[in-house]
This record gives sequence, C-alpha cells and structure tokens, in this order.
Amino acid sequence: MIETIELGEIVIEVTRKAIKNVHLSVHPPEGRVTLAAPLETRLEVARAYAISKLGWIRDQQSKLRNQARETPRQFVERETHYLWGRRHLLTIMARGGKPFVNVDHRRISMYLPPDTSLEKRAELLHEWHKVLLHQAIPPLIAKWQAKLGVTVKQYFLQRMKTKWGSCNPKAGHIRLNTELVKKPRHLLEYVLVHEMVHLLEPSHNERFVAILNEYYPAWREARAELNELPLSAEQWRE
Repeated sequence: MIETIELGEIVIEVTRKAIKNVHLSVHPPEGRVTLAAPLETRLEVARAYAISKLGWIRDQQSKLRNQARETPRQFVERETHYLWGRRHLLTIMARGGKPFVNVDHRRISMYLPPDTSLEKRAELLHEWHKVLLHQAIPPLIAKWQAKLGVTVKQYFLQRMKTKWGSCNPKAGHIRLNTELVKKPRHLLEYVLVHEMVHLLEPSHNERFVAILNEYYPAWREARAELNELPLSAEQWRE
C-alpha cells in the first residue's frame, strides 16, 4: 500500500519494503518524491526523516526544473534531432512511394510525399527508431544474460511517460522506452542491465544495489548522465 506525506507543496509517496534503511529519491523530470522505508517503520518516523531532508528535496527539485528541454519537433528541413546522443540535421526528401528514413553521417533523411502531415512524419520517425533499437538490443541482452545468468523471455518497445524501462520478473519480460534511441548507446545498456538485474532481485533493495555494483559498477554515473541530458518535449520520468 502506498501512503503519502505532505510537507507544504511537496507530496511524498511512501512504500514499505524488506530493506534495512530509508531511501529517499527525487525523480526526473518534474521532481516526484518517493520514500522507501523498512516494513516496520511508522509513518510519523518516515515523516520526521523527510522533514530532516526537506532542504535537499527542494534543491533536487530546483535542479530538475532548470534542466534543459528539447523544443517540440516540427519535422522540417534542417531541424535538429538526436540519435544515439549525437545531434543530426533532418533532411526532407519529397517523393512518391512508401515513406522511409535513413541516416548518413550526421544527417537523417526522411523520404515521403510532400503533403505528409506532422503526425505521420512523427510516427514514421518513431517506427524507424524502433527498428534501430531492435538492432541494438538483442546483442546486449545476449551479452548480459551470459554475465548475469538470467533469461529475458521477451522484450518490448513502447513510448513510456513514466519510466525509462520496466521489468516483469515472473514473466521474464522487459519493456524499454523508445526515447532511449536518442541517448548515448551506453545509457541504453545501463537501463537494460538495470531491468535485467530485476530478474534476480525484483525490488530496489540492498541486494539489488550490490548486484549492480558487482556487474555494472559505473551505474551511478550512467544514471546521473541520463538524468542530466536534455529531456524530451514530452514529460518523461526514470
């Protein structure tokens, strides 16, 4: 059961888990606050802890509000788009036939009929992004299945407005946010490893952190980098 603590304008979601210590987190992009506490922790104790960290919470939220955001894309000539962490210029090539997209050096070219709507241009690019991710993900899954001794039975790609990824440990399924195609490749790998570790440990407890520390010791740096990169014009959260 999720309870809440209200400290003025700040609402904190409280969950109790089989952990030893309290974990307070401020999540990008808008500064949602969560507090995970040991199972026996009383709400008054959790509230007192949150009050003691109020300055830190406000500081983290302020940093997130000032984080750079991409401007909404119009899918027009010479517009900037990110691919694997690098900026590319968009070229629109008007032509008949089936629309398609390709990339050459630092340029993304969209071949489509001249009357193609913004919505269809956006969907075409999104489908192309999924093709790129489907090329990149299976080798990474194979690599980390061998390292971690787990099996990913299936993975899915989708637009996700609340997370970079998720895992269903019982089903062996992983979901990844298609926005990851815009980030450096090593951040895709970080998110994938994070979700695959959940196949060994479903919660974010000390064991989960210990496994990440052993197999992917740079995870904190990767998480920080992911959270500091420009956010999509839409609302995304890790």
